[in-house]
Amino acid sequence: MPSTEKLMDDRTTLLFKAIISLRSVEECYRFFEDLCTVAEIKSLAERFEVARMLDEGLTYTEIVKKTGASTATISRVKRFLHYGADGYRMILDRMRQEGILPPKSAP
Repeated sequence: MPSTEKLMDDRTTLLFKAIISLRSVEECYRFFEDLCTVAEIKSLAERFEVARMLDEGLTYTEIVKKTGASTATISRVKRFLHYGADGYRMILDRMRQEGILPPKSAP
């Protein structure tokens, strides 16, 4: 797993503890609305949607058409999906196991 030393500090740890203390989607909306701009939230949501679509095997062209994401964003997300800290993988797999996302489509 890649090192997260550049990211780790007391403030970031406290932020992450605040995030994991959220108890509902409504609480997430309220907290993130205060924490981030609408554009920042939309950007994070777009990246996660791109990761989900890449994991499903969609092409760049299909993802651009469905999300409007730039090919640079898609490429960056793909790099982290395959060579990052496995955060996308962990969450996508967990969400499928919990039935929040449907199982992967067969190739």
